[in-house]
Amino acid sequence: MKTILLFLLLCHVSSSVKHSLKFFFTASSGVPNFPQLVGAAVVDDILAGYCDTNIKVVEPKQDWVKSAFENNPQHLEWYTQRCLENLPHAYKARMDSLKQRFNQSGDIHIFQMMSGCEWDDETGEINGFMQYGYDGEDFISLDLKTLTWIAPKPQAVVTKLRWNADKVRLKHHENYFAYICPEWLKVYVAFGKSSLLRKDLPSVSLLQKSPSSPVSCHATGFYPDRAMMFWRKDGEEIHEDVELGEILPNHDGSFQMSVDLNLSSVPPEDWRRYDCVFHLSGVKDHIVTTLDKAVIRTNMEKPSDITVPITAAVVVLVLVAATGFIVYKKRKAKLPPSPPDSSSELSEELNPET
Repeated sequence: MKTILLFLLLCHVSSSVKHSLKFFFTASSGVPNFPQLVGAAVVDDILAGYCDTNIKVVEPKQDWVKSAFENNPQHLEWYTQRCLENLPHAYKARMDSLKQRFNQSGDIHIFQMMSGCEWDDETGEINGFMQYGYDGEDFISLDLKTLTWIAPKPQAVVTKLRWNADKVRLKHHENYFAYICPEWLKVYVAFGKSSLLRKDLPSVSLLQKSPSSPVSCHATGFYPDRAMMFWRKDGEEIHEDVELGEILPNHDGSFQMSVDLNLSSVPPEDWRRYDCVFHLSGVKDHIVTTLDKAVIRTNMEKPSDITVPITAAVVVLVLVAATGFIVYKKRKAKLPPSPPDSSSELSEELNPET
């Protein structure tokens, strides 16, 4: 499961959209002034809902999630029961069991779970995943292709053997990730399509502080924040003398980013061999900007000529800020008649044994 930051791998030529519904739960012990359990639901890398045992309520984080809950109150009821009633006790029991298994006592310990599904709206492909971690390392994960649990640590073997022997539970997992989770994901995509399917292309400019400074290719006004930029030479992506900046928010909810190219060793006659490429996830065409000294904006220009505002801000991943811990890796539709209370995932959560 290794460490992840809830971010999307982008293909340079992808035009379909892979939607995802992910659940993250982090239980802790020995952490002063921190909730016993923190949970988050994330749709397409956007925080949709949050809960913890201190605030004792499930908080929708998007207006369209509130609408989804108003139209489907059983969803909110299921999340509330799971996050605030069942899992805190189940995860505490699991952590107590793991401390004994790892011969530990006291101190700070972390137990984490990530589960969910992905749906490609073009191909219809569906993938599910369920992973557990303990104290920053993989503990056990479900391989849905073989419908077996994988244990990377010796301490997890006893859990693997017990869970692999439970064929009924494995079938419940298979049903949940193949049908229930994707149907719920499609419901949320339908309610949040104005935000989740929004695609705004940026304006791209070449900036340079001084003639000896790197040239910055700056894109601003794009949405969503799943984007990439890179420099090419003669049509080939390059990494030497290139520095990629963070994706930062603008005041209007859009985003900006930049990628710098150091040209100190490049003769002026070779500048036009370089171009900057911007790619927005879900959009087929790139925005390509050829390196041309005539269009570069610099600090040597008159202030009235400089029209590109650059906002300075820092993005903090909501989930990481909310939990204080790094989460692990991996990558209107008709509602089910009732919440997936009988799903294998939930039944497993209610079983404190590990």
